Amino acid sequence: MAFLFRNKSKTDLAKPAKDLLSRLWQSPPPPQKAEDELVRLLSQMKLLLQGTQGCSPEQVAHLVNSMIQEDLLYLLAHSIHLLPFESRKDCQSIFSYVFRFKPANGLSPDPPAMSYIIHQRPEVIVELCRGYARKESAMPCGVVLREMLKQYEEVAAIILYDESHENERATSVDEIDLRDSPVQSGHGVFWSFFSWIENGAFEVSTDAFTTFRELLTRHKQLLALYLERNFDLFFQQYNTVLVQSSSYVTKRQSIKLLGELLLDRANYNVMTQYVESGDHLKTCMTLLKDDRKMVQYEGFHVFKVFVANPHKSPPVQRILLNNRDRLLRFLPSFLEDRTEDEQFMDEKSFLIRQIEGMGPAPS
Repeated sequence: MAFLFRNKSKTDLAKPAKDLLSRLWQSPPPPQKAEDELVRLLSQMKLLLQGTQGCSPEQVAHLVNSMIQEDLLYLLAHSIHLLPFESRKDCQSIFSYVFRFKPANGLSPDPPAMSYIIHQRPEVIVELCRGYARKESAMPCGVVLREMLKQYEEVAAIILYDESHENERATSVDEIDLRDSPVQSGHGVFWSFFSWIENGAFEVSTDAFTTFRELLTRHKQLLALYLERNFDLFFQQYNTVLVQSSSYVTKRQSIKLLGELLLDRANYNVMTQYVESGDHLKTCMTLLKDDRKMVQYEGFHVFKVFVANPHKSPPVQRILLNNRDRLLRFLPSFLEDRTEDEQFMDEKSFLIRQIEGMGPAPS
């Protein structure tokens, strides 16, 4: 593989790549020769970071440091949609390798590139999220985001709490006070996921939801605090945009995720607040009558949280009691073909008994 680097030092790649990436944004666009050179440089970077024969760990460390110094990570995230398909795949690999790389003599437990973007250049994370705005960049950016979210709570915090607009400075993790953060405005990058999931092309929507789910389930205490502080805005968006989506896939996945969130012990305070709402119960009961059985099934697992709650709020009690006769006629035959699902059948029987045994409506 050494012939690939014949005309250029093995680690002298970051600055020319930065210059060529910058030219992609110029009008008129650069000539094909410049794009070909950029493609070649990105391919070389990937091979070097992979540990191509003849490349020492010191040379890899030098390249990573050069990419940080030249701010190449931000420019790659910002420009990835402008690149040809194979180069977008190369960028995905470059991000993955750079964010995992630790020098042999490093003092920090975190890879230097991760420490850099979390504390000094969070715009890289925000730009990777904004990759969902274009189908060309959605999936490579999504893969990189999920890799980071699995390991770093700080990445999740930046996505949740940043409210910068495009070309503005983003919020670093050092500026986030989890215990005393203001209520969100609904204009940050996190809130864009609702639009990307609902309005994106199928492959964009599916990938965005996968990242959204990772964000909401991986770092439980972080998410619980966030939902408690932003409860009204989050569930207004969630129920309106996702649970009532016109897309069957989005609707079903969203209802299933909602049930998981409510039943997670870490979200106990969120769950108790959610099941106090009569409006949330009405939304849930509508799902039980959906034409599609899997939507009914996922809706049942949210409905059971309302009924099983021993401390029902007056609005929830009134709705259940006003509909008691209809529910007692409806539930025995509800998804009656799921006879092999013993847990479901037991839970349905339990709910029927709970509804039968409810006392008078509160005055």
